[in-house]
Amino acid sequence: MFQQAFNNIDNLLRNEAGCSTELDYTEQTSWLLFLKYLDDLEHEKSLEAELYSKPYSFILDAPYRWEAWASPKNAAGEIDHNTAMTGDDLRDFVEHKLFPYLRGFKLRASGPHTIEYKIGEIFSEIKNKIQSGYNLREMVEEIDGLRFRSQAEKHELSVLYEEKIKRTGNAGRNGGEYYTPRPLIRAIIKVVQPKIGESIYDGAAGSAGFLCEAYEYLRPRASKAADLQTLQSRTFFAKEKKSLAYVIGIMNMILHGIEAPNIIHTNTLSENLADIQEKNRYNIVLANPPFGGGERKEVQQNFPVKSKETAFLFLQHFIKILKAGGRAGIVIKNTFLSNTDNASVSLRKMLLESCNLHTVLDMPGGTFQGAGVKTVVLFFEKGAPTRNIWYYQLNLGRNLGKTNPLNDDDLADFVTQQLTFADSPQSWSVDATSIDQTSFDLSVKNPNSNDAVQMRSPQEIMDEIAALDAESAEVLANIRGLL
Repeated sequence: MFQQAFNNIDNLLRNEAGCSTELDYTEQTSWLLFLKYLDDLEHEKSLEAELYSKPYSFILDAPYRWEAWASPKNAAGEIDHNTAMTGDDLRDFVEHKLFPYLRGFKLRASGPHTIEYKIGEIFSEIKNKIQSGYNLREMVEEIDGLRFRSQAEKHELSVLYEEKIKRTGNAGRNGGEYYTPRPLIRAIIKVVQPKIGESIYDGAAGSAGFLCEAYEYLRPRASKAADLQTLQSRTFFAKEKKSLAYVIGIMNMILHGIEAPNIIHTNTLSENLADIQEKNRYNIVLANPPFGGGERKEVQQNFPVKSKETAFLFLQHFIKILKAGGRAGIVIKNTFLSNTDNASVSLRKMLLESCNLHTVLDMPGGTFQGAGVKTVVLFFEKGAPTRNIWYYQLNLGRNLGKTNPLNDDDLADFVTQQLTFADSPQSWSVDATSIDQTSFDLSVKNPNSNDAVQMRSPQEIMDEIAALDAESAEVLANIRGLL
């Protein structure tokens, strides 16, 4: 229903000099979508108020509502092109009046959890990059045709928006910050098994993929109105440092059905672990924190195990912020399991002693498009030391890529076997007492793999090199003979 509108918007953005990447396309589509969503939400709430003979106070003043500047209608309900701005007038209104007005909500809002504050945050962080007011007029009219009023409409828009985020992730250039493959997220959620009433947290939310998929998992399990209210306001919590990712995360959760997402725009790692109290803790942590980044020494002072590696700091944060008995599924680069530096060793020791690390999922290379590292997923429960670790090595027998990405079927066996921690050619268990108490090495070493049988001996390799050298010498000799 809405696919063509998304295609048309992308085509218009490709003609804009200020928009050259998938990130730009997603950013510019997001702010327009957000304002249209807000207009539909206000329209719905004003009708509800009218139904109960109650007054309704609009969030936006009249000149800044969608119906006033973007889509003024005539008596027939069509866009009134006699009054609708276009060209430079439209661009100038957006840049010099609309955006400054929306940014002002951050100062005027009563608190950071209000929709008013989020409006201010979003428009403080992004800029209009659509310089042609005529292109902007066409885009506004495409967006105007989208509706957020039924679950079916929201679902279709969420699917289209997810596809847009996926293209952002596949485009490389830090795309992984915005996109964790959804089949992997869904498998993690099936293992962690969140329940209605439990709080779910992601301190490095990106596009909020974990929270959106957790909502999709829990939504069919909501059997009464109170459950739906719990999912709306008391279940999903997140923090995100990057401005664009914050905007995308907000929009993604809205499109999935969370009306006022609890996402805070902040650097999670700037919080001192000592300041985290019981009231700040969550039942479940689901996350794919950024790895390979570096944090300044002032930030590292917030953690007992100092490290420049952002993923190691995030792991400490996640352990600390879990409630006793809380469960986690965390994606991390696989070198965490075996690195010999002091931080890695100390962190593995902390994890094994304070949590029950019950499952390690070893992902194949290529899981994350454009990322040059392999990853594992750590599943653990806080409050009891590790007794036994079950490993699963995902071996797909094919290379992952843009045209051959990870899918749900790829992870079906892992999810099934994990229920019983079964041994198989791809899975095995390690008794925690057998782990070296000096290095706490947790490397993935599959005892059931037949890789060793398939490996060639050094002599075979040397013989092949010698044969290739002889062949090259013969070719060169023939070439010399022709000269």
